[in-house]
Amino acid sequence: MSLIAEFNDYRKKMHDRILVQDNIVLKRFFSLDNQAYQDGALTEKTKELLGLVASMVLRCDDCIKYHLGTCHELGVTTAEVYEVFSIANLVGGSICIPHTRRAAEYWAELMKQ
Repeated sequence: MSLIAEFNDYRKKMHDRILVQDNIVLKRFFSLDNQAYQDGALTEKTKELLGLVASMVLRCDDCIKYHLGTCHELGVTTAEVYEVFSIANLVGGSICIPHTRRAAEYWAELMKQ
């Protein structure tokens, strides 16, 4: 199974497991997260790039993969992604380098699709 399919399958399986519990707070949080990334004063693409840089600085590999996948779907270019990587490393420091490596690997896999 590919790196991308493995991540997406696991994410869906666990979201389904969480949401089936019918917890109102979790359902509302998931909904708010989805709504926040819709077009508004900022485009969805811009918001995804912001989410990517924040995820890198916060060092959340799952979040990084999610935002990279959505960025790919939205037509973000490799040059744009690497600019986000550069800002994340500038803001977050050298602790972001391992996450940048994994992000670069995941982006390369996305680009093969």
